[in-house]
Amino acid sequence: MTEKMIIALDQGTTSSRAVLFNHDADIVDVSQAEFTQHFPKPGWVEHDASEIWDSQFGVLQQLVANNQLRPDDIAAIGITNQRETVVVWNRRTGEPLCNAIVWQDRRTAARCDELEASGWADKIQAKTGLVIDAYFSGTKLEWILNNVEGARAQAESGDLLFGTVDSWVIWKLTDGAVHATDASNASRTLLFNINTGDWDDELLELLSVPRSMLPEVRDSSGDFGSVSFQGADVPIAGVAGDQQAALFGQTCFSRGMAKNTYGTGCFMLMNTGSERIDSHCGLLSTVAWRLQGKLTYALEGSVFIAGAAVQWLRDELEFFDNASDSEALALQANPESDVVVVPAFAGLGAPHWDMYARGAIFGLTRDSGRAEIAKATLQSLAFQTFDVLQAMQQDSGIEMSALNVDGGAIANDFLAQFQADVLQTPVIRPKVLESTALGAAYLAGLSVGYWQQADLERVRDIDKQFEPRSEHREVAALLKQWHKAVERSKQWIDADE
Repeated sequence: MTEKMIIALDQGTTSSRAVLFNHDADIVDVSQAEFTQHFPKPGWVEHDASEIWDSQFGVLQQLVANNQLRPDDIAAIGITNQRETVVVWNRRTGEPLCNAIVWQDRRTAARCDELEASGWADKIQAKTGLVIDAYFSGTKLEWILNNVEGARAQAESGDLLFGTVDSWVIWKLTDGAVHATDASNASRTLLFNINTGDWDDELLELLSVPRSMLPEVRDSSGDFGSVSFQGADVPIAGVAGDQQAALFGQTCFSRGMAKNTYGTGCFMLMNTGSERIDSHCGLLSTVAWRLQGKLTYALEGSVFIAGAAVQWLRDELEFFDNASDSEALALQANPESDVVVVPAFAGLGAPHWDMYARGAIFGLTRDSGRAEIAKATLQSLAFQTFDVLQAMQQDSGIEMSALNVDGGAIANDFLAQFQADVLQTPVIRPKVLESTALGAAYLAGLSVGYWQQADLERVRDIDKQFEPRSEHREVAALLKQWHKAVERSKQWIDADE
């Protein structure tokens, strides 16, 4: 191999991938493996952290073997990951203490209610930029320490380590030499002060988390140790949470630029530069990345269920064998159908933040079938994005002239066109939909001098731009039905259930 390449490890919610990029930021090869989703109780979602590692390391080995890579062929490795998911492991044995608690998990909803009732909401938002919700890592970690036998004692004796999935993968790749995270992942824990750029002692005390468990917070582009590979060391040089990595991968480097990623969830981020903007519309203020010690902030709207709803159609309802078949099925639907799907399987995220909402289907008639439900499910992704975009424009005072999109689900032309219609705004889809992996590659490549920032904007290629086709009044009628359905799905279960 004549030119060096970058490997991005993309540890997602349902699969682990290793992606090989060349200097033109083209994908050379991808290896991917799905892993098991565990649902021990309604509203609980877990992963086996050892299986996460095995799948991630396995696809890395497969990528290396398939492309006959040697150490000299790899300039650096970047890591991006599902955020907020909590892994706790023993620093001496390297074994996970229990299953990882996934970001979708709702078991700590009642604890979040307690914190809010105790008057912590404003202080937590001022420190972290986040709302109090079971989505974030802090209450998950507290739950493990209070409910897994022996966890509290082991933590206080210094035997346990905590990390989001990036920290777990880094620790395993470096054979326990590096326990670190980057500022973007740290900002999703409810434990990190985004104003000071450090773990917050008051929040650690509130959730009874020993500081000794926490990873070191580093720049998103920088030194995270190295992987021993065929007798040589390959640097790990970039780390970011998946949505921040996608923002970077879409080259949204300037204030006001935004992207929306259609993955398991749906996440819209807007770069707000060196200024954090506090939301009054149910959005989050978060760290986009930290470069050379300088924080860049973002506004974020988090939709919990997006591509996972298509997966639900495939796996639980068995509507089709492949997620890509959803487009053809949706196109068969009766255009007069009024079916609305609210995919609140894990509650509602931004801008509603209702932990007790649940998924629902409205408007069924005797002739409603698979096609109508599939179409409504795809439409729900676009409707949820509309709600977030409206909130984002109101908070920022910036009206977006176009939306950059990425993620596997937006490869669906039906969804992309419907999204443009609903937003009444052009939707720009790049050729490389793997913006999350690309962002991790960019961060790693910048660190080792493989790319300069000016190179990244030059190599970005557009696949297709979708222009609005529907009239505003048609869209308004659809949105009215959607918002009626959302209101009826809220508070579906009682807080004490």
